[in-house]
Order: sequence, then structure tokens, then C-alpha cells
Amino acid sequence: MTVPLTGVIPPVCTPMTPGHEVDAASLVRLVDHLLEGGVHGLFVLGSSSEAAYLTGAQRALVLETVAGHVGGRVPVLAGVIDMTTPRVLEHARVAVAAGADALVATAPFYTRTHPAEIRDHFRILAERAGLPVYAYDLPVSVHTKLSADLLLELAAEGALAGVKDSSGDDGAMRQVILRRPPGFSVLTGSELTVDAALWMGADGVVPGLGNVDPHGYVRLVAAAARGDWAAAREEQERLVRLFEIVRVGGPRMGASSAGLGAFKAALFLRGVIGHPVTAPPQIPLNADEHARIGKLLAAVGLLVRGTGT
Repeated sequence: MTVPLTGVIPPVCTPMTPGHEVDAASLVRLVDHLLEGGVHGLFVLGSSSEAAYLTGAQRALVLETVAGHVGGRVPVLAGVIDMTTPRVLEHARVAVAAGADALVATAPFYTRTHPAEIRDHFRILAERAGLPVYAYDLPVSVHTKLSADLLLELAAEGALAGVKDSSGDDGAMRQVILRRPPGFSVLTGSELTVDAALWMGADGVVPGLGNVDPHGYVRLVAAAARGDWAAAREEQERLVRLFEIVRVGGPRMGASSAGLGAFKAALFLRGVIGHPVTAPPQIPLNADEHARIGKLLAAVGLLVRGTGT
């Protein structure tokens, strides 16, 4: 990876069998679905990949399957998310061996970590891993907001190649965009405000919903690149309507299980993966909820009734 990362980089879902093993055949079909959609990279073992639920062996299998199948056609970013630096370094060694092109890491969590320790966490990873490192700003999960000053300091040192901003703090993201050094990639993790982020100067998007509709996000980014903001807004608003699938589960399950279940249900209904299975203890969607997701897919042109396509 000798150029800054740009475009659409979906966080790839991890298809599972009914026995909760990695469904490698479905994973390969999903990768093909994303590549055919025109995406510019793939991010595996992030939140949408259910990385928190996977064993070490399952993580390795996902990485090996995706990197091996992609074969260098697009960059593969590997999530190395874990609680502390030694554990992250172990994941990094596996990712390097599997052929990943870059690493994605959050701040440490569970432990009560000082900002100086977070700074050193990223420095150590950059020094020892041998691959570009992207920070994953995800305060809802790790309970630490990566400040603009911290990100920019690490960017200036060359310790970070970019950031995936899933903080929801657009003001802070804009500070990073305005003050970043050349070559530092800013990627939004919000599916719903990509047009606004690109208008501010972000370089791309890492959308969980991009698993379901990679073509839509590629069209959005292409419209923004040519300065057709009306077309970008129109595509974004279509994707906002599609995003309603994550709310189908309602209050009977957590937001994470509802969202991941919806992505997998949509991929199953579209014929991409073999089973809409999420890892335990997530509550699965039921038949009625699958039917409602099918209606939402049909409403935005992603499902022809009776065909599963």
C-alpha cells in the first residue's frame, strides 16, 4: 500500500454455518459480490465481521480465506482489535502471515488506559507489525475517544496511515481532515452521512451496509468524486431507506445483533451467503423479520420477489 487509502472499503461480514463455524464457501461468494460491486478495499475482522465472537482459529481462517481469494486485487485490511497491546501484537503476527496489507486497531479497552498509554499502544504496533496501521475510533465500544491531537501527532510521526472514524463526532473528524499531513486517510464509518463526510474532504467510507449494497456506495463515492453532489445525495438517501433493515429486530434484541442479523439476512435473501446465522449469544431474527427485510430490499431495487436476487 504505497498510496493513501480511498473509496469504499466494506467491513466484511463473516458468514457462519448453522453450527457456528466459519462458512468459507459463503465468505468467498461474499468477497466476489463485493469485488463485483467495485469496492476499493476490504476490511476483515471488524465489528461487522463479528470479530469479538470469533476464536483465534476462526479469525485466522477468515484472514487466510479472504486474502488468498483476493490475491492482491484490492488491499485487505485486517482488524487486530483486542484489549491490550501484547494481544494486539499477536493478532498482527497472524495477519502478516496471512497476507494482509494493513492493520486496523482500536485503543486498548477493559483496562483503564491513560492517553499516553494509548499513544504508545499505536506506536508499538506501528514499530513492530511491519504494516501500515489505521486507527479505529470507536468510543461506543472501547469507551475512549481518540482526540484529533492524538491522531494528528501519530500521523505526523508516520505511526498511523489513517483513521476509520466511527465516533459520530463530525466536528472532531473535520479537525483531522483540516490539519492532517499529506497521505493520511480519513474514512468515515457512518453509513448514513457519507455524502457529507466526502464533501468535508474525507477519503472514503467503511460501511457495514456496504456488504448488502456495495454498488450503491460505489455509485455514491463516484458521484462525489465528479462533483455531482445532487446524485450523491440521491444515492445516500436511498441507502438511508435501506438502512431501516437494522431496526427490524426492534427492542427485543441488542442494536449490534439486530444490525448484524439484518446484514446477514439481506445477504441470504440476495443469495450471497448460505445461512443468515449470527454468533451466540446474539438473538437471531425470526421469519417475520426476514420477510420485512425482504420488503425493504425490494423497495430499493435489491430483491426481485420470488428470485432471491
